[in-house]
Amino acid sequence: MPLLELIPIGTILALLTDQVLQTATAAKDVLIEKESFKALSKYLYDIEPVLKQLQLHELNDTQAARQALEFLKEDVKKAKDIVDKYKNRARFYLLVRCRNIVREIQDVTRDIGRSLAALSLASTEVLSDLSERMNRIHREMQKAEFEASQAQIRIVEKLDQGLRERKSDQTFANHMLEEIAKAVGVPIEPSEISEELASLKREKEEAAARKERAEEIFLEQVIELLSHADAATDQEEIKHHYQRRVQTIENYATQDESIKPLNSFMCPITGTVMVDPVSLFTGTTCERAAIETWQEKLMGQEKVVEAGGLDQIVICLGRGPDISRAAIELLFELLHDGSRWNKSTCKKLKQQKSSILFLVMLLNNEDRESAEKSEVILWKLCEDDDDTILSAAASSWYKPLIDRLSHGPESSRIYMARSIVKMELIDQNIRVLGDEGAIHPLVELASGNLEAKDSAFSALAKLLSSRDNKRLVAAAGGVPLVIEQISSMRVPSIIVGECCEILENLTSDDGIEFLVDANGMHLALEAIITNLIAMLQNSHYSPNILKPVLRTLLNIYKSDQVISQKAIAAANGVSVIFSLLEDHNRQIQELALKLIYHLSQHEPDGVTSFLLDKRLETVVDFLEDGTQCDVQTAATGLLACLQSSEAALNERLIQLNVLPLLMSILNTSNTEAKENVLRALIRFVDPSDVEMQRRVVKLGAYPLFVSILKSGSLTAKARAAALISKLSSSSFTLTVAPVTTGCWCFRAVSFPACEVHGGICDITSSFCLLKAQALPELIRLLKEHEDATTYESLHAMGTLIQDGSSCRVAKVLHEAGGIDPIVDILSWGTPTLKEEALVILEKLFQYREVADFYRAVAKIPLIGLSTMSNENGHLGRRAARVLLELDRYSKSSSMPLT
Repeated sequence: MPLLELIPIGTILALLTDQVLQTATAAKDVLIEKESFKALSKYLYDIEPVLKQLQLHELNDTQAARQALEFLKEDVKKAKDIVDKYKNRARFYLLVRCRNIVREIQDVTRDIGRSLAALSLASTEVLSDLSERMNRIHREMQKAEFEASQAQIRIVEKLDQGLRERKSDQTFANHMLEEIAKAVGVPIEPSEISEELASLKREKEEAAARKERAEEIFLEQVIELLSHADAATDQEEIKHHYQRRVQTIENYATQDESIKPLNSFMCPITGTVMVDPVSLFTGTTCERAAIETWQEKLMGQEKVVEAGGLDQIVICLGRGPDISRAAIELLFELLHDGSRWNKSTCKKLKQQKSSILFLVMLLNNEDRESAEKSEVILWKLCEDDDDTILSAAASSWYKPLIDRLSHGPESSRIYMARSIVKMELIDQNIRVLGDEGAIHPLVELASGNLEAKDSAFSALAKLLSSRDNKRLVAAAGGVPLVIEQISSMRVPSIIVGECCEILENLTSDDGIEFLVDANGMHLALEAIITNLIAMLQNSHYSPNILKPVLRTLLNIYKSDQVISQKAIAAANGVSVIFSLLEDHNRQIQELALKLIYHLSQHEPDGVTSFLLDKRLETVVDFLEDGTQCDVQTAATGLLACLQSSEAALNERLIQLNVLPLLMSILNTSNTEAKENVLRALIRFVDPSDVEMQRRVVKLGAYPLFVSILKSGSLTAKARAAALISKLSSSSFTLTVAPVTTGCWCFRAVSFPACEVHGGICDITSSFCLLKAQALPELIRLLKEHEDATTYESLHAMGTLIQDGSSCRVAKVLHEAGGIDPIVDILSWGTPTLKEEALVILEKLFQYREVADFYRAVAKIPLIGLSTMSNENGHLGRRAARVLLELDRYSKSSSMPLT
């Protein structure tokens, strides 16, 4: 027997939870591929509370659940192994294998997600919100895509190409070693480099021991290549090696032969053999005296630039504080020719690809002098140079761009606006652009010609994902300008589309808050809605315009329903929006559906006349889409609004196969959609149409209703109780009387008669409330003291009491503990609930045993109600009648209620 089968499932969950937490913590602390390991850690932290909730809800101990937990345990262990595997590996190794590492993380993340989904399927008894949470995490993990950074990928691809081409020259090796060392934060010093290469060699030896031949060969090639670099050899080792060579040469001094010195012994400055070699930070080795001589001569500026010194200085800008400070000071001098800027040097600096990035990085330097000099240089480089301005913006420094946007010639302003549209901006960048002043000049530019409008409105639409930027657009007077564009028939469609996108962004999450003029006064909402409805009727507009229009209407409606309802009705908007259900674009249909759903919450009676034929088919079609909860909610909500008295409509819905679709939604975790489905099903369980009731029950509805009584929302519970009440109303009619055959001594064995209905009952044939195990749940709802569920539960229990059945029902309710909570309603319930409770109690107390048993608890609240005749005469009189019924047997001998 496997070990897991001997351990209680609660203990397995506890151990697994600890394992998940430990792995999540460990993954968070891995120093290489941080983003990928952090993502894995986040998913594991999301799973941990789910497992704790499963412990609290006492997960059923089934074979499927144990198997799912075993899968999850194995996958989490696999994740922990990956974390441990790469936690303390050599930095060079981790870089050259970055793509493999990322792939392993992605694979194990998806494996864990699949195991979590298996656990969800094996845990059908858990609460719907917990199940949805598990499924959401599963979906996210399945979609998770991990990538190494672009910088790392470029280095690895360059390395791969070098290995394929069998490059072994020292220049390539130096360049490759420098890039790898920078990427992983290793100083380019011989001792550090030697240590990293030694680690790589150990990795190669371990690969050989594991018989991983491909890994061994790859690492051998990498080591061979990088070993050609100058910095790969320790300075002392170079000196000792050199001295040994000199000794060898001296041994040959008496001979006529001459030995040509190795290239690595030649000084790149003097071209002669070095006596006192010194390794520079670049990895190059030179003669100490030659370096000192070169320095004694800080050479003319032009010569430094011509010799490639500018490139080396720019590289130094990205190093530690001491080196970067010296580099910026030297650069500042090189860029000046006396008191003037050296235009030639400035031009060459711009051509150096990384110069702008390093200068922008220095703006945040703690050394204020270096930061100030960097800013002075940057402003000079950006002077009248749009391309350099955009390079600075690409490095997240936007001041020159905004200055150009504000004060440049119109062509440059338009160019800057278009560039904002093309930029890849994260939320922080978008906020910075707004904070530093991009919004106001864009609004001004939007008042210009068509080209200016196009570029400005596109840029504004992009920047409005930030709430602060919305406020700035409103303060700059941009909203009336946008409304003006969509209201005019002469504005090109492309600009109308951009303005519609702006309106959508302005109202998203914030409703009508920012629909104001420059003084903060709200614009006329009715006029805006009228314009938007008119746009929906324009057949020339593409879906790219209609979609933001519908989203804007939806956002406005959610914010101010009263004005929106009136304005849409006044513009004949209801019929226009309903007609979009016939549009060929699926997204437009979805948006129209959502908007109609919200409209129907206030005018439900108007839905039926508009929702016919093809439109009804469209709504039903959306029932099947479980991927979008809001769309499914809207579709079920509209069906719930249809008039239940339309028999022909019922038949049409049956033809469209609606019932199975509604049943399937009851099995999902979409709470609002389930509530709508339960409301929609009322039309199908009317007691006057038993055959329709039978169709519903045969689809497995009864157990679903009972399940909702246990764990649904308050509204869902009340509606499920109402549906059970409707079905139970037909039970007495459908119950089959017991049949006896043969003579008295040879009678066939009959089925036991139902305790309430007195005949042969079950769920599917007679819709018996008792056989469906609904009574205990209805009684439990009475004890929750919620008006809506109490009312419907009383109605459902009342269907059990009919002429000739009260005695049997009294016994069943007494044994189920159902009479006490009904009596209790007389003390806490509303007048309506008290009325319903009195109706039931009046029938139950007709029997002496019941009256005797409950007299003590019922008498006091009944006396209290009977004295209310002046305040609520009808309720008081009914209470007095029940009290009279209760006292009828008080003076006679009583019998036990058994």
